[in-house]
Amino acid sequence: MMNNTLKSQFKVNPGTIIEGKWHKNRYTILKELGFGANGTVYLAQFRNQHVALKMSDNGMSVTSEVNVLKSFAKVQGSTLGPSLIDVDDWERRQKNISFYVMEYIKGPDLLEFIKQKDQGWIEVLLLQLLNDLNTLHEKGWVFGDLKPENLIVTGPPPKIRCIDVGGTTIQGRAIKEFTEFYDRGYWGLGSRKAEPTYDLFAVGMIIINTAYPKRFNKTSGGINQLRQMIRQKKELLKYESVLLNALQGKYNTAKEMRIDLLEMMNTQTQTSKSTRSQQQVVKKSSSHTTQVNRQTYKKKRKRGSALETILIVMVISFLYFLYIYSQVF
Repeated sequence: MMNNTLKSQFKVNPGTIIEGKWHKNRYTILKELGFGANGTVYLAQFRNQHVALKMSDNGMSVTSEVNVLKSFAKVQGSTLGPSLIDVDDWERRQKNISFYVMEYIKGPDLLEFIKQKDQGWIEVLLLQLLNDLNTLHEKGWVFGDLKPENLIVTGPPPKIRCIDVGGTTIQGRAIKEFTEFYDRGYWGLGSRKAEPTYDLFAVGMIIINTAYPKRFNKTSGGINQLRQMIRQKKELLKYESVLLNALQGKYNTAKEMRIDLLEMMNTQTQTSKSTRSQQQVVKKSSSHTTQVNRQTYKKKRKRGSALETILIVMVISFLYFLYIYSQVF
């Protein structure tokens, strides 16, 4: 987190106009969106659109984040992070403050979206995320601070987008920013070296987080505690093998994890179809049995009605015979 002195340096009131020193673009600050170790992010108005403006006193940090966004832009069809709009300096109190402007991605975060919809969306969004992470990793970057708050779902159609690239790190270096719950170092399951397995551990913890919205505290730590937490939630049991592989660093790439997730989904679909087929057979058998029973009942009822008619005729005939007999004698 940013200390109070640094945060106050970037305290900008709504209505303030930020004018770039070099490009002369003017941005009207609307409100603060958040702040962290590397700067403060504001919602701003630029011409007829909303944008996200991040300012920082760390020029190297700004350069690094801008390079990440430029790298995203080079990947055709990728929508992993926000698009870059502008990079400039703002002269304030005889000091230059570096800032960059990016696309404002609006929507609920991952956990809020699933809460609004249902658990069925988890797999769809995870497949998207793993595909985008694979692209990011191939470009030599690791996202680092991967957590639900940094995953926004836009649409329709629903599409997962990553925001806040402040923790994105070149592979091989130390992770710049992290959140303990999603950090493998915190759980004693690996280092904080920027590599694909670091992000995939976080993906595993995000899946666990969907079943524990308020998260949970570390006790014994390690894989034993996490395995126990997985097995206490029936909605996580189907992911158990995928989760344990991700948490223990057994996937070298996001693509491998994505393939495993697809296979798991396919197996469940086949099992579900088989179960439905069996239920249909039982239903048909039950229906046939019911139909036979109804036919048997109808036949018995018809026989019973015929016997009843014959008996009535016999009784009436007997009574008529007695009446005739009494008249004659």
